[in-house]
Amino acid sequence: MLEIVYQDDHLIAVNKPHGLLVHRSSIAGDAKEFALQILRDQIGRHVSPVHRLDRKTGGLLLFAFEKDIEIAMHKQFMNGEVQKKYLAVLRGYAPDKEDIDYPLARENGTLQEAFTSFITLERAELEIAFGKHPTSRYSLVEATPTTGRMHQLRRHFAHIFYPIIGDRKHGCNKQNRFFKEQWEMTTMLLHASELMFKHPVTQQEIHLKAPVQEAFKKVMKLMGWDN
Repeated sequence: MLEIVYQDDHLIAVNKPHGLLVHRSSIAGDAKEFALQILRDQIGRHVSPVHRLDRKTGGLLLFAFEKDIEIAMHKQFMNGEVQKKYLAVLRGYAPDKEDIDYPLARENGTLQEAFTSFITLERAELEIAFGKHPTSRYSLVEATPTTGRMHQLRRHFAHIFYPIIGDRKHGCNKQNRFFKEQWEMTTMLLHASELMFKHPVTQQEIHLKAPVQEAFKKVMKLMGWDN
């Protein structure tokens, strides 16, 4: 069952587990379970996702019950009217804050504007040697993307040389292997923590939050960030 974090007559939001696809995809033929089908079976109603999360990203995923609500929310996301916040664990000591203004290429090579702001919430230095370094350093950041490009946060953090732990495509393979060998951790440590938007029917400001999941909690405890 999926953790439901918000529900009214028009919208429902869940805390999607890491590794779960939103819906069927031809590029992930190995998948047998999907958030869309699980939620439909769980509540016994038709739902449609109004935005996307990567398979490996956990956190807030919003669905609509009716087509007109789905369209209205799609427009809000496309127009940048929905504020999104993510938590991520990065390799190294990230800056206190930074704006990443770096265009990203689509599959056809076309460049799209892409903008991410982040602040560093915590840092940790573990007394575990890594490569030529006597210790291992990590950061917990809160990221706010104002555009929604494919793998934007993953690509942006890799671009500034603070890759997300567990990101096999854009991250640091040595760190990913280190986490797997040291702590049996293969989860990508990226979590969609907050969504803020105007309700398309009531016009009320909605602010949703979803807690991090077990693998993320485990790493936060390991780093001493769970106080």
